[in-house]
Amino acid sequence: MAKDKFDYAKAIAELEDIAAKVENPKTPLDDIGGLVKRSKEIMEKCRKYLRTIREEIEDMDGQN
Repeated sequence: MAKDKFDYAKAIAELEDIAAKVENPKTPLDDIGGLVKRSKEIMEKCRKYLRTIREEIEDMDGQN
């Protein structure tokens, strides 16, 4: 089974969209909790992705 590749740029775009919605006074308060929860999920995926990239770079640096 193929593992889906994480799209960091798409995740950042979604976070920007969520931020705009949260900052919009027309966004219902009932929706904000779900938006914040989704943003936390995305941020954790971004952190994991960046840690993985950092480890790969450190491994390449250690091989030289």
